[in-house]
Amino acid sequence: MKIKFAVIGQGHIGKRHAEMVRRNPEAELIAVCDPLPKEQLGISELKESFYSTVEEMLSAHPEIEVVNVCSPNGLHAKHSLIALEAGKNVVCEKPMALSKIDCETMVYKALQNHKTVFCVMQNRYSPPSVWLKKIVEEKIIGDVYMVQLNCYWNRDKRYYKKGGWKGTQELDGGTLFTQFSHWIDLVYWIFGDIKNIQAKFNDFNHAELTEFEDSGFVNFDFVNGGMGSINYSTSVWNSNLESSITIIGSKGSVKVGGQYMDQVEHCNIKDYQLPVLAETNEANDYGAYKGSANNHPQIIANVIDTLKGRTTITTNAMEGLKVVDIIERIYALRKSDRKS
Repeated sequence: MKIKFAVIGQGHIGKRHAEMVRRNPEAELIAVCDPLPKEQLGISELKESFYSTVEEMLSAHPEIEVVNVCSPNGLHAKHSLIALEAGKNVVCEKPMALSKIDCETMVYKALQNHKTVFCVMQNRYSPPSVWLKKIVEEKIIGDVYMVQLNCYWNRDKRYYKKGGWKGTQELDGGTLFTQFSHWIDLVYWIFGDIKNIQAKFNDFNHAELTEFEDSGFVNFDFVNGGMGSINYSTSVWNSNLESSITIIGSKGSVKVGGQYMDQVEHCNIKDYQLPVLAETNEANDYGAYKGSANNHPQIIANVIDTLKGRTTITTNAMEGLKVVDIIERIYALRKSDRKS
């Protein structure tokens, strides 16, 4: 039996979700919804049912089993809760929500209704990410001393359209939520939680484009030992520069770099030979800018395999909550940084 899906939101990422559902032989796309008309969204030839509200869509199609939430960040919690209340499983795009409290409400509602919330953190599927987790978890690199995450991207007026939700505090939430939550998830997934956070923020060239910072330096200690930093910016001119991670351990050092953390640039570990890794998928291409690797087919496959009892969930709701919690704790320092 095919699992029946619906998608909320038909922006770039919502269209991607819809297409990946269509391509999976064990999935069936029933409907999509968006407040904008089909013509404006560029989906005039849509074969599935189209609705302007979530409630109307779910009411018309009780057969829907899974709802993919691809609306603006600030609406993720609201739309997920509507779907969960209707007895549907949820696939929630990153970030899970814009506050830990909203995430907790989603977790509670899912447990109450015996449904599953799948959080989209597709960079976990990238071969270099899987390899990094292995060498850390199995202590191949030894004790972790230092971790440095660098995320230097371009997001300019081509991305922040006037009148759009991106760049607003209410619906976007901030650079760490929209651009770099995938990479913060990888840090949490591989190394665990953080503490003793210090941070410095700046808005170099986005004052007329966004309601928040475009750059920051963040440093912290890992609960499991070692220290780390996240250095990020969307002020890079014209195109993305890099997304990279460097690890210094007691038995060696590694660096995975490239624009999307897709290339092993350095591996020097005692008595260890770097294995041949599978190719990383191309980045999502949105024309004027690019995003993370296109691993959404694996996301949809994992949802189906999990619901059919063949595997376990890749990113569960508690992990999605922890990423939001970490970002929220980092952003809590923005106020004190402004005062100083």
